[in-house]
Amino acid sequence: MACRDSVGSPYEVTLELHRDGTLYGTVGERCGWLLVRLAKGVAEARAAPGAQWPDPDDRFPDEEELFAFRYRARNGVVSGGELRCQLRTIPVWIPAQRGSSGEWRLTRRAFVEAWGGGGVGMRAVLTSAELGAFVAALVTEAEECLAPQKSGNSTRTR
Repeated sequence: MACRDSVGSPYEVTLELHRDGTLYGTVGERCGWLLVRLAKGVAEARAAPGAQWPDPDDRFPDEEELFAFRYRARNGVVSGGELRCQLRTIPVWIPAQRGSSGEWRLTRRAFVEAWGGGGVGMRAVLTSAELGAFVAALVTEAEECLAPQKSGNSTRTR
């Protein structure tokens, strides 16, 4: 959803979360710049050679919390939803191959969690490639919301 200035020109975005076609929450007022920065950071992390994380799907920007978007009412009260992304390291046991003792393999995943105003939540566990595609889609949608309106174009997308 485009945020508009006093003369109606779009300048930033706020995210509307939908679940099964119904509005689930509104979060991240003026978050477009952060989404663009995150998309770039994920792409750079995946492209960088990684000694600690040899699999590109395990490579993310260095922050543990990549974003946390909440809805704040004008009086400062947090309500109406939350969308956040945190990195977690997950140990996976790799069983032994004929006589070996097996080993632990560490993977990193992005946990994207959405909470509606009523307290119901959803979670997705994503690789860096999947997170990059998700954030790129959000950025594309935001750019479409901010593009000059042509006749027949809606000011909002879903």
